[in-house]
Amino acid sequence: MDWTIWLEWVLKGFILCLILLTGFAYLTLYERRALARMQIRVGPNRAGPQGLLQPIADAVKLIFKEELTPGRVYKVVFILAPVLTVVPSLILAAVIPLGTSFTMFGREIALHVADINVGVLYLMSIASIAVYGIVLAGWSSNNKYAMLGGIRSSAQMISYELSLGLCFVIAILLGNSMNLNDIVNAQKDVWFAVIQPAGALVFMIVTLAEVNRAPFDMPEAEQELTAGYHSEYSGMKFALFFMAEYQKMIVICMIAATLFFGGYREFWFLKDTFLSVDRFWFLGPIYLLLKVVVLLFFMIWIRATWPRIRYDRLMAFGWKVLLPLSLILAFITATGILLAQELNNQMIIWGIPVLSILCVLVAVAFIYRDLRRKSHGRV
Repeated sequence: MDWTIWLEWVLKGFILCLILLTGFAYLTLYERRALARMQIRVGPNRAGPQGLLQPIADAVKLIFKEELTPGRVYKVVFILAPVLTVVPSLILAAVIPLGTSFTMFGREIALHVADINVGVLYLMSIASIAVYGIVLAGWSSNNKYAMLGGIRSSAQMISYELSLGLCFVIAILLGNSMNLNDIVNAQKDVWFAVIQPAGALVFMIVTLAEVNRAPFDMPEAEQELTAGYHSEYSGMKFALFFMAEYQKMIVICMIAATLFFGGYREFWFLKDTFLSVDRFWFLGPIYLLLKVVVLLFFMIWIRATWPRIRYDRLMAFGWKVLLPLSLILAFITATGILLAQELNNQMIIWGIPVLSILCVLVAVAFIYRDLRRKSHGRV
């Protein structure tokens, strides 16, 4: 194999890691300023102009912060656990297409690290590995609170991973491929979030649970578990867990944008204009960045407004609501596509969003009835 191919892979992987690390740093600032705005506060504004150097100040603080390792931890696993949490958050992004391609030094450079035919399967596999770091951190700490946080994380992952897989199936059915580039190009005319809005909504809810974000942050509930699985960590080991969570937020939003919101493709109203991705390759990463920023804002918004779900209700929500709903949505999508092909009538496809929204409304009515019944039961 030509050495230049290896060099290209190494450079693209290095640049992607730099993008994610920089994104992690400034996502913390973005979240703190957005939360401050919603809660009528000021937020970080002292370190640099408009607080732009605050992430650097935080990094320096964590680097020089004393690291304490309790005497009775399982030391090797205790040290490896943060690394096992960070690595999947980085390598997940390897198959996500950031744009089309451009020519440099007579060579065509594709804007992705790896283009594999089973990219969706790769995402599902790596996303499942990330929980091992959290579970091992809780176990190796030799601390009951930390262990409970690790157990909660594994139970939560199992409960919501099934719904996540079915959401991937919806995108595969609509794109007729497991290749992420093919799925993005299939959304050239209409985003999958328009055809299957309920599937996109369920995907975003499930991914919140997968990355342990509020209101699904039960593995680190400070009122109950005093920070849970990372109770015994400090300094840079804690920073790695912090980094992993925020990098997973970015990567999850990149995946959601790729599967349901057109990926690096232009917005529908810019199609066939001079702002089309097919005209200028550099617009692809810009469009993807805009979509990721908007999706991240909704994740921050949910943290600012929704209280933490009680643990038994969190598990019931995953098994009794999201799993049946995602199964029904996958069935509706497959049936709609099959009927459209058999009857040679593409208008049938537009029955998918109607039926899907009806299913969501039924699920909301079910939740409301269940909450009212439990409320009256307490009275």
